[in-house]
Amino acid sequence: MYPADIIREVEHAKKIGINYSAPIIDWETISARMWSQIDESNEIEASLLHAPNLTLYKGVAEFTGKYEMRVRLNAPSSSILKKKQRSTHVFKGKRFVLASGGRSFIPPIPGLSDVDFITSETFFGSKFPKKPWKSLIIIGGGVIAAEFAHIFSAFGTNVKIVEMLPRLVPTEEPEISEILEKEFRKHLDVYLHAKAVKFEEKNGIKVVTIENLDNHEISELKAEALMIATGRRSNADILKVENAGIKTDSQNWIRTNEFLETNVPNIWAIGDANGKFQFRHKANHDAEVLARNIFGNREKVPVDYSAVPWAIFAYPQIAHVGLTEQEAIAQGYKIYTAVKTYSSIAKGFAMGLDHSEALFKLVVNEDYRILGAHAIGPHATTIIQQMVYLMNAGFTCPHEGELELDMSLADLKMTNACPEAGSFMPIYRSMVIHPSLNEVAGWAIGNLRPVNIGKNHSHHSH
Repeated sequence: MYPADIIREVEHAKKIGINYSAPIIDWETISARMWSQIDESNEIEASLLHAPNLTLYKGVAEFTGKYEMRVRLNAPSSSILKKKQRSTHVFKGKRFVLASGGRSFIPPIPGLSDVDFITSETFFGSKFPKKPWKSLIIIGGGVIAAEFAHIFSAFGTNVKIVEMLPRLVPTEEPEISEILEKEFRKHLDVYLHAKAVKFEEKNGIKVVTIENLDNHEISELKAEALMIATGRRSNADILKVENAGIKTDSQNWIRTNEFLETNVPNIWAIGDANGKFQFRHKANHDAEVLARNIFGNREKVPVDYSAVPWAIFAYPQIAHVGLTEQEAIAQGYKIYTAVKTYSSIAKGFAMGLDHSEALFKLVVNEDYRILGAHAIGPHATTIIQQMVYLMNAGFTCPHEGELELDMSLADLKMTNACPEAGSFMPIYRSMVIHPSLNEVAGWAIGNLRPVNIGKNHSHHSH
């Protein structure tokens, strides 16, 4: 992604009077650097093989009873291994932690099973290209689709992206989707509110028939490669969790409570397995909390998902934490919102950004507590991270003895024991480096406007 970002930055430099010649892309170097990081998993695996009191089985596991599993071992890479080692292995346990992740959802569209397509899993495996494709069709317009569209369009691939909904990245604020679409259309073809209805492969070329859901017109798209990025699905079916009595939700993700416990005692699910916020950093957080709860001596604590950040590494970059405006209203909050464009601050102007290219949006309740923050533009992830800290800050402000010592962060939030906890007041009282992109978040407070709050409710302005 970073090399793709650099290419777009070079192109953008023309707006501020700096012109470069077209970049020469060394795909082998880019690929080698990427794989050097991915292949670190081999070192982790090697260390596990020599860890005391730990047995590693490489294969596909399924429950055969409440506390019993069977593992079908993968085919060995070496014929030296005995046949017995390639069979199945059954084991029992008193405790199970399910970190089984998810996999790409493949829609049941006619012809798709007969076409050679790519997913985010196979791209980092057998389908990794020796060089950027000449053309690529991506089915889906969410996070994965947006990131791959950015990468390959920057590397010179003719990219077409097909999304069934009326806008890209529908989990984001509408203003952010609009900016991403505008920027994408400068470099690739975007088909919104369009449905793939048939797939074919003719002489190695993928042919996708799409239907415009507005006027029902039918058209054909052709490309060298096809990627399916239409969402993720649970691996609970592979695990056969029903054999252990483990309950799943309507989408077949494993149900967990605030302690990551399933309905079966001593069986937990973390990360993508429970379908909540499918990001690596969330999975890491789950693992840390669960490890403390299982092996620690103190009372167990819940996970807190009220301030889970995420990012879409497209161009422009997108980042998000907490609730959108509509989610906040739907949950019954009385809110203010503020929008600040990058171009309205000195650094944004210096970077050659106009008012329609980058912005920051803040959603707060009537007590000035930050409910959500959203950014699209350069360094969006850095700008949002400070909001994550603020949303989690201040909950230790009561004096010692006022609250139970073992009270968790989630408990403190619910009791509202510290009224300024998680609010924007630290920004309001702080100086902001000038000129810097930090100002886009710092000065947004002055743009707060009521959304569903009466006129008699005043608010601070900066």
